[in-house]
Amino acid sequence: MSSSIGQVDQVLGIDGGVLTAADLPPRTLKRWIARRKAEIIAAVEGGLLSESEACARYNISSEEFSAWLHAYDHDGVPGLRARAKARGMRRRNRDEAEFRTVAELMPLAGLG
Repeated sequence: MSSSIGQVDQVLGIDGGVLTAADLPPRTLKRWIARRKAEIIAAVEGGLLSESEACARYNISSEEFSAWLHAYDHDGVPGLRARAKARGMRRRNRDEAEFRTVAELMPLAGLG
């Protein structure tokens, strides 16, 4: 029997246990922690919720959900932490600044 939320009644949760609609975070959630994001990802990937249902239920954009998926695929639950996202942004900004510095110096070194 399928639930009214998604295609299936239960899926494998991030801790290896059963995850059901009753186990999902509340719709009114204001503070997202990595574990809760991972539960939503598990629910979507397992068919408990569709991506559009998850986005509507938790008032998140499809772009934000895609960012969660990317972070989870890349670094697992730790990648879903807000600090991990901030570190990634700082790293990307630093790398871009280093690239610009090298690109700016190339003509001075006779390489450009």
